[in-house]
Amino acid sequence: MTETSFPHWLHGLSIASIALGAVCAAAITADEFRHPQKMWIMNLVWPLTALFGSVLWFAAYRAWGRNAMNGKGNGNRNGGEQPFPAMVLKGTSHCGAGCTLGDIIAEWAAFVFPAIAVGLGWHTVFAQKTFAVWIADFIVAFLLGVVFQYFTIKPMRELSPWQGIVAALKADFASIAAWQVGMYGLMAVIQFLWFAPTYGGIAKVASPEFWFAMQMAMLAGFATSYPVNWWLIRSGAKEAM
Repeated sequence: MTETSFPHWLHGLSIASIALGAVCAAAITADEFRHPQKMWIMNLVWPLTALFGSVLWFAAYRAWGRNAMNGKGNGNRNGGEQPFPAMVLKGTSHCGAGCTLGDIIAEWAAFVFPAIAVGLGWHTVFAQKTFAVWIADFIVAFLLGVVFQYFTIKPMRELSPWQGIVAALKADFASIAAWQVGMYGLMAVIQFLWFAPTYGGIAKVASPEFWFAMQMAMLAGFATSYPVNWWLIRSGAKEAM
């Protein structure tokens, strides 16, 4: 494939979008040092999701995250001031935080150590490295998503460690799978239907354009996972937060 050449406007937009997400994540983190969340894992969830959701997630944090711990809202499905859609947003963001961290780790690991992609089928099963790395993305994102869910569901239900693991798997498997479908889908559209034919190649991991595309893809993942989380919380399979 020929050398990728992105226009200046896209390069600048990518840098600005990434920087905005980082600023929002930093602002939330600074606020959490002064006002830590009751559930400690949410101290990670909000900044991680702000990396792709930027001002939207900062606003959600101010409305339903920070307010919840100050007694102005309630994450309990049985009552409280917070609307159910906001509870679903938090539950979906909880899933998305694991996916976000997992994708960052997996993408950079495969970039630094190409043998990871080779071991997952690059050159043998896949001609395109991207598809092999997506396997790593899913594995790491799934494991981290389950870990995040474990530290939520175990204390809320007062479960044993094994019961907590089983409950976390039940609560987040469908949610994470739905997230990854949306994320991979839009990432494929951006990379292979926009970047490749328009600019001569796909965006590499070490480029702002790649992470700008990933921000958009994460929003798509949120959109496909949201209705799944709605059903999981309504059915009681996943705790409302």
